[in-house]
Amino acid sequence: MTKKLCILVFAFTFFSCNQREAAKANTELLYFDLKGYFGKEIIRLKNARVKVDKTVSINGISETKSLLITDWEKELAIFINADINKNSWKGSFKVTQQNGLQVYTSDSKKIPVKKVSVNNKGLKISKVEIIINNKNILYQSLDTLTYYPEILYKIRKQQKIRLLAPKDYTVVAKFNP
Repeated sequence: MTKKLCILVFAFTFFSCNQREAAKANTELLYFDLKGYFGKEIIRLKNARVKVDKTVSINGISETKSLLITDWEKELAIFINADINKNSWKGSFKVTQQNGLQVYTSDSKKIPVKKVSVNNKGLKISKVEIIINNKNILYQSLDTLTYYPEILYKIRKQQKIRLLAPKDYTVVAKFNP
């Protein structure tokens, strides 16, 4: 009985180790890690208690306020949600790299994220730009998300709903040191 129990425990341990290795292999990212990058930025911004001058514009009518943002996860969620490393999207993006610029593009109608551009100056990221295009029979939107670390972030949304006037939303938040 003891011998059978030892063999069973050994077999269980052996198989569980192999499953961990397989899970590790599947987590390798093909494209730029937007989720990880903005996760680090959220931690940095929280710790620095950064204030922003935020301008919100709807169809040309603007309002500006100075704010201390406490929920950076919510504030930058739109950037994180544009993550292109989803399992179902593997192999769907064309990758080009030149002079510190990495560009990931997709022509797939099923993928709303059409383009991610990452500019590097040396080892630091100087700009991230994301283009998202959602389109169906009733609705079309084009989002342009731009992030300049330690300078500003900008969210521009152009929206057209069938039978309604087009809307243009812009949010620009400039970081205050």
